[in-house]
Amino acid sequence: MSDRGLTHLDPLGRARMVDVTPKDPTHRRALARGRVTMSSETTSLVAKGAINKGDVLSVARVAGIQAAKRAADLIPLCHPLLVGAVLVNFRIEDTFIEVEVSVETVDRTGVEMEALTACSVACLTIYDMCKAVDRSMVIGEIALWEKTGGRSGSYRRPLPGWSGELSSEL
Repeated sequence: MSDRGLTHLDPLGRARMVDVTPKDPTHRRALARGRVTMSSETTSLVAKGAINKGDVLSVARVAGIQAAKRAADLIPLCHPLLVGAVLVNFRIEDTFIEVEVSVETVDRTGVEMEALTACSVACLTIYDMCKAVDRSMVIGEIALWEKTGGRSGSYRRPLPGWSGELSSEL
């Protein structure tokens, strides 16, 4: 937890956008992951490209990319950033699809919100495209897994038994 307190509040407790203008632009990266849990029949249909609405993962990938670029339009105190790169990848398991999003920029503030927004929207798109065959799907486990750059330095989500290796094969 930061010792700086809640930076989006002014001294009177009112919401404010943090002033990042004095900061120097640096390379920043954030990695977020989420999961859409579903029946094994649904994951099989997605893997085979047999969902009637079309190629679920291709549409979810584009939706995630678009969402990363629009995070500041959705989150009131989020700074608009020049997003340099967005990668959206998937891992299909028997009863879930994992979504992994990496966002990079060279700017004055981080891209955590862009990565989390992209991951959320990609998960929502998977749900939307598959809901006709499986209304019991659950979206969850959306979390920041890594961030680099900026004054606060690097962060990696600690997990018991986690080796620190990140998947690059999704």
